Amino acid sequence: MTTPQYLSIAVLVGMMALFLWGRFRYDLVAVMALLAAVAVGIVAPDKAFTGFSDDIVIIVGSALILSGAVQRSGVIESVMTRLQRRVTRVRSQLLLLSASVGFASALVKNIGALAMLMPAAFQMAKKSNASPSAFLMPMAFASLLGGLITLIGTSPNIIVSRVREEMTGQPFGMFDYAPVGLGLTLLGLVFLRFGYRLLPLDRRAAPTMGEALDVNDYSTEAKLVQGSAPVGESIAAFLARHERAVTISAVLRGDMQVMALPSAALREGDVLMLGGTPENLERVIARDRLDFVGTSETPPSADGDEVGVIEAVIAARSEMVGRTADSLLLRQRFGVNLIAVSRQGERIVRRLPDVVFRAGDVIVLQGPLGIIPEALNELGALPLAERKLRLGSARKGLLPLAILAAAMIATASGLVPVAIAFFAAAALVMLTGALPVREAYSHVEWPILIMLGALIPVSDSLRTTGVTEIIGTWLSATAATLPSWGAVALILAAAMAVTPFLNNAATVLVMAPIAATFASDLGYRPEAFLMATAVGAGCDFLTPIGHQCNTLVMGAGGYRFGDYARLGAPLSLLVLVVGTPLILWVWPVA
Repeated sequence: MTTPQYLSIAVLVGMMALFLWGRFRYDLVAVMALLAAVAVGIVAPDKAFTGFSDDIVIIVGSALILSGAVQRSGVIESVMTRLQRRVTRVRSQLLLLSASVGFASALVKNIGALAMLMPAAFQMAKKSNASPSAFLMPMAFASLLGGLITLIGTSPNIIVSRVREEMTGQPFGMFDYAPVGLGLTLLGLVFLRFGYRLLPLDRRAAPTMGEALDVNDYSTEAKLVQGSAPVGESIAAFLARHERAVTISAVLRGDMQVMALPSAALREGDVLMLGGTPENLERVIARDRLDFVGTSETPPSADGDEVGVIEAVIAARSEMVGRTADSLLLRQRFGVNLIAVSRQGERIVRRLPDVVFRAGDVIVLQGPLGIIPEALNELGALPLAERKLRLGSARKGLLPLAILAAAMIATASGLVPVAIAFFAAAALVMLTGALPVREAYSHVEWPILIMLGALIPVSDSLRTTGVTEIIGTWLSATAATLPSWGAVALILAAAMAVTPFLNNAATVLVMAPIAATFASDLGYRPEAFLMATAVGAGCDFLTPIGHQCNTLVMGAGGYRFGDYARLGAPLSLLVLVVGTPLILWVWPVA
């Protein structure tokens, strides 16, 4: 071996050791690896930042924005709410949740699909008197399996597609992954339906800051306008249709307060004084096309900043204490609207403008995002950054789904390259307001993009120095006596073994060139080996640190590190045993 080859391997081993140590964030480790590769001369200085202009970075970033737009639309959440009414048993609920997040992950980023459906898991657990731990880890695993179905489901699929294009001139298409991914997803769903009992089912997550502050019961006002669903409906029917997720404390009609009797019919122009959790209020108001009272009067900021909402708690020395929203002239002085109030241990029944604020009250303000922080500072209110609310923010319904579908059709038909289609779609959801620009940037996982951009030239150094050929030759010698299924299983097992310790995208960047060389040395076509790499990298079921989906449910489900292997080890074995013949059946090596 040559000196550059030794240096390339040293950088790779050092990078993996830092990933395993966990002392530094994975994006910082990737940057350190890139700097080390440049310093020792295996990456030329003029090639150091080529990874940041790679199509992979553009596709992944655009897919995250599209995922955020679909999540914000509430369409999937609405469908799940209707389905859960008919499903009452824990096993059936688990199958419904896992299947929903799995197939949603084929269309949007798997962590986005999981985040969309986690609230439904908590609702079902509460109704069934079950622990959320019975649902959350199976949902996370199902999201990983579902991501295998399409090109955009997970980052490894995109990377592997590019490697195939470099080798054969033909990338994997949008649905080339579907036969293998769909088969493994269906098998995994069956396993999860019965295997969830391997998990500790008595775990409860620690209370969140929101729970500690008791901000689960807000009071707000919403107006029935033309086209609002409840017009002509009785109060009893309105509450029953929403399964009493919200309450109506009063109905205002003009300057009069109408008795909120169950039989009273609602009319256009009525103002409903609603109470409930932020999620339920937002869902009911958005689904029934109600308007928050006064929000249309929010003045735009001088620089055209977009309108958003912020949740804050009133401090003891705030000038708001002992005063009302009307007396504070919130809109006139600060350019913001009060759209909801929550008070610990008490339901507010007065109109929002007439509520006398107390220290500890939690409020939701709407206004131009550029001026809200300054307004909170002047008012003496502290923003709660631990969670985001959509109260008072508009939804665009089916528009994000239509844009996503158009992008998928354009790429599947070969009309435009994947990077262009998804970059254009991401721009379109922002231009149409389906996802505000500020929120779009918050949905982009910048550490992932930094890691990708930094690792692309580092992983390419393995190829340019000839290391991938050496490793591929060594693997070829190891598998020389193995049949083709054994060779594919070897690559699949290797990728599955590495991905719990590396980010799955990093695993593919390292393993895909090796798999390609491995296939070439054995005289096989590369597709089956590349597919095995993608499947192995996408199936991290053993630790909470290998994939964001696993990390996301750890605290919420009250899981410990070792809990993942209890359910994940048999699922990994199942993927290896079934995935190998399935890959060979769809992608023959000869």
